[in-house]
Amino acid sequence: MLNVTPSNCLIIKIDSTPKIGCEVADENLTVVGKVFDIIGPVSSPYAVIKVSIKDATALLNKPLYLLPSKTRSKRHG
Repeated sequence: MLNVTPSNCLIIKIDSTPKIGCEVADENLTVVGKVFDIIGPVSSPYAVIKVSIKDATALLNKPLYLLPSKTRSKRHG
């Protein structure tokens, strides 16, 4: 994590571009937020994470992980 915005969002450096809305988890795989936006140059992107916890600074210097999106099964019926 690089920074916490005044609106309690995280700005993190990313290696690959996730989808907007992708869930983000901490080292315990507890969901702490979702990808809200992608900013910066294509060659060096950053993700804006809208956190679901009160204090985003608690995540400073801790690893964060993108969770794979859940696929919905279609029911016929």
